Amino acid sequence: MVKIFVPRDMLAVALGADQVAAAIAKQAQVENISVQIIRNSSRGMAWLEPFVEVETAKGRVGYGGVKVADVAGLFAAKFFEAGEHKLGHGLVEEIPFLKNQERLTFARAGITDPVSLSDYMAHGGYEGLKKALALSGADIVKEVTESGLRGRGGAGFPTGIKWKTVHDAKADQKYVCCNADEGDSGTFADRMVMEGDPFLLIEGMTIAGIASGATKGYIYCRSEYPFAITALKEAIAVATAANWLGQNIQSTEHSFHLEVRRGAGAYICGEETAMLESLEGKRGMVRAKPPIPALVGLFGKPTIINNVLSFCAVPFIMAKGAKAYAEFGMGRSRGTMPFQLGGNLKRGGIVEKAFGITLRELVEGFGGGPYMGKKLRAVQVGGPLGSYLSADELDIKMDYETLAAQGAMLGHGGIVVFDASVNMATQARFAMEFCAIESCGKCTPCRIGSTRGVETIDKIVAGTNREANALVLEDLCTTMTDGSLCAMGGLTPMPVMSAFKKFPEDFGLATHKQAAE
Repeated sequence: MVKIFVPRDMLAVALGADQVAAAIAKQAQVENISVQIIRNSSRGMAWLEPFVEVETAKGRVGYGGVKVADVAGLFAAKFFEAGEHKLGHGLVEEIPFLKNQERLTFARAGITDPVSLSDYMAHGGYEGLKKALALSGADIVKEVTESGLRGRGGAGFPTGIKWKTVHDAKADQKYVCCNADEGDSGTFADRMVMEGDPFLLIEGMTIAGIASGATKGYIYCRSEYPFAITALKEAIAVATAANWLGQNIQSTEHSFHLEVRRGAGAYICGEETAMLESLEGKRGMVRAKPPIPALVGLFGKPTIINNVLSFCAVPFIMAKGAKAYAEFGMGRSRGTMPFQLGGNLKRGGIVEKAFGITLRELVEGFGGGPYMGKKLRAVQVGGPLGSYLSADELDIKMDYETLAAQGAMLGHGGIVVFDASVNMATQARFAMEFCAIESCGKCTPCRIGSTRGVETIDKIVAGTNREANALVLEDLCTTMTDGSLCAMGGLTPMPVMSAFKKFPEDFGLATHKQAAE
C-alpha cells in the first residue's frame, strides 16, 4: 500500500488540501491503486501548499502546489512511485529550504499525524516528560535555567527565573497558563505547532506543572485558530486517556489537568495580565505590576505564563539536556528560534535556526527576496509593534541583544518584507491606528496618544506645519514609551519612529535632522 501525505493544517486546507486528498482517493480507486492517505501537518513551506508527499524506499518525495486539476496528471506520471512531474521537488529532506534548518521545535513538522500519540512517541515524544517525572521540581527548574531558554513571546525573559519564582512560592493552588493568543502580523509559528504537533505543547506545559507544583493548566488560544483548538482538544483527550495527563500521571504522584480556552479577538489579551483577566471571565484589561503573575496570577495564585514556543522548547531540553540546547545560539540568546517569513517574498514559511543568523540570510537566502522583482525597501521584525529595518541593515544578527542595540526587537520572530512600492508614512500611521483600535483604554498615554498620533501623522503628510508637527510626533512617542502601562502603548512608537527617521522622504521631509531643526 502506498502512503500519501496531505497536510491538514489551516493554510493547506484554505488552499484546497481537503479537495486534493479526496481527489487522490477517488483517482486511486478508479485506477485500482491501493493507497493510504495520511493527513499530516505542514512542513512550513507556505509557497508550496498544498504539499503532497509520497513514501518511497528512499524517503518521502514531495509535490508542491498541488490542485485538484493536477491529480490526474500526477497519477499519469506515477507519482505514487516517485515519478517525475512538473510539481515534483524530489526527496523532501533534500529540499534546501528544509535541509539548511536546525529544527528542534519543528522536528516532527510534516512527518507525523498530529493527533497520533503513537506517531508522537515514535519520534521522541514524551521522552522529556519521562525524565521529568523522575526528578524534583527544583532539578527541572535548574535544567531549564541552565539551558538559557528565554521567553519566545517577545520579552525574552529567562524562563528558568520565572519557573523558580512559582516553584518557590507557597500556595494551595498554582497554575500554568499558555499564551497562545498569537496576534502579531506575520506570525504563525504558534498556530503551526499547535495544529501540527499539539502533544509537544501539552508535554511542555505538563513538565512546567511538575516543576512548579501546579496541577491545573490553561491554553488561551485566539478564536481565529479553530483548527488549532480542535487539534489541541483532540490531543488532550488522547493524552488523558493514555494517562499522560490527569491524575497520577504514569502511576506517579504528579497530577496535571489541562483545558483550552478560546479568546474573543482582542489583541491586548496577548499581554499576560490582560489574558489572565480574560481567563477569569472579565474584560481583557492590563493589570498594574507589581504584583507579578508568578506570585499573584490567575485567580490570585502563583502562575507560570509562557507562550507556545517557550513551552515547546522544554521537552527537547529535558530529553537531551540543557547543554545540548545551549550549544545552539550565541551570547545570551541560546537555542533556536522558528522565524516566520512573510510579506513580499518568493518563499514564505517557517525557518527554524539558531540565534545569530543574519536577517539577510533569512530574507534573501531562505526567502529568495521580493517575489515581484522590485527592490527590497524595508523589513519589519517583531510584529506590528516592531521596528522597521532598511535594506542597508540586513546584515544584522538575529538575537535579542543585537536587535535591541539597534533599537529593534525580535518579538515573536515574525519577519514581514516590503518592496519599493511601500509608503512608510502609511505604515507608521497604521501602527498608531492599530494601537488606537486595540488599546484596552486603561492608561492615558496609550488611549489618547495613539489617537493624537494618527492625527499628527496625517498633518505631516498633508504638509500642515510639518516641522512643528514632527516635533509633536516625537514628543507623543516619548510620552507613550515612558508612560504607558504595558507594551501596547510602550512599543507602538518603535515602528513609528523607525519609519520616521529612516524614511523621512515618505513624510515629505528631506531628512529627520532638518525636520528637528
